[in-house]
Amino acid sequence: MTSGGDGERTRVVVVGAGQAGLSVSWYLRRLGLEVGRDLVVLDRGPGTGGAWQHRWESLRLGAAHRVHDLPGMAGLGLGFDSADRSAPARDVVAEQYARYEAALELDVRRPVEVTGVTGLGDGFAVRWAGRASSGSVRAEVVVNATGTWGAPFVPWYPGRDTFAGRQLHTSDYRAASELEGLDVVVVGGGTSAIGFVLELDGVAASTTWVTRRPVDWLDQGELDVESAVAAVAAQDRAARAGQALPSIVSGTGVPRTRRFVSGIERGLLVERPMFSAIERDGVRWADGTFAHADAIVWATGFRPELRHLAPLGLRSADGGVSVEGGASTLDPRLFFAGYGPQASTIGANRAGRAIARQVVARLSESDAERRG
Repeated sequence: MTSGGDGERTRVVVVGAGQAGLSVSWYLRRLGLEVGRDLVVLDRGPGTGGAWQHRWESLRLGAAHRVHDLPGMAGLGLGFDSADRSAPARDVVAEQYARYEAALELDVRRPVEVTGVTGLGDGFAVRWAGRASSGSVRAEVVVNATGTWGAPFVPWYPGRDTFAGRQLHTSDYRAASELEGLDVVVVGGGTSAIGFVLELDGVAASTTWVTRRPVDWLDQGELDVESAVAAVAAQDRAARAGQALPSIVSGTGVPRTRRFVSGIERGLLVERPMFSAIERDGVRWADGTFAHADAIVWATGFRPELRHLAPLGLRSADGGVSVEGGASTLDPRLFFAGYGPQASTIGANRAGRAIARQVVARLSESDAERRG
């Protein structure tokens, strides 16, 4: 891409080439859109794999939430059920996504940071910045599929900003060896936090695990369908109302995998309630109990990454954006893939087809208006 002028023109810009962006792109290609002329995919990551390329080295597919296949993968000879579970998950996903993109001939443009999206009379101007150049793409429709990895959430507690040790979020974590010999506090009640506690055993000098709410353990193989449906419904209600999205994990529980059960039996996975304050050299509970800490790992989740959409003025007073059926309720030319109830891999795949059909219908309406 080159900079300058009004930028290039296309019909649809997809922002993000993770599971949601690739799912939508698959269906758009199936519905006849041509790469370049009709479809441009922009991605911030240095390589393929979406957020998975940034995961820590020790994470394996078998220890993570299941990664569902993208649409059409089986027909391309791809799939995660038979993928190598001994290799880092980030490498496996990156390799599968690379082959997928090549089969679709998507020509994803990366690394490209979308710095702003501005509304125009006939669509949008999508501004981007790359390593050596910058510019914009004008499009009739934008599909935002940026996910959450770029917007880590760290809750505020008294003393957080004066802690003398190291603080890192899930998005910063690379390997347990970086915390060798340290007293570490791990904050969070999801699978990432639990995995960190187990990895740090025998590496850190000590590990203290705290959670903001009690962990709801599910027996291996147990599927609390009712809770899962309720959690997704809560996400959908919040998205429609433009509210901040609630946590899915807090409503569905954590499965007792063999690895997790072993950690419980060995006395490693003993959760403590949330501390009330952070001091320069540790954390303190309301009852006065203190734990020394050289490092705090915040496995406290993420928020949707929407900063580049700020020029569109979509934020509600409650801090969210109003999305119904994958489409913005304020601008029917803007779609959200992988947002709210679509955030899981399987949710993103199902939404990909629905969003692609809506996009093509919108383009058809635009064509009819021009002819009329």
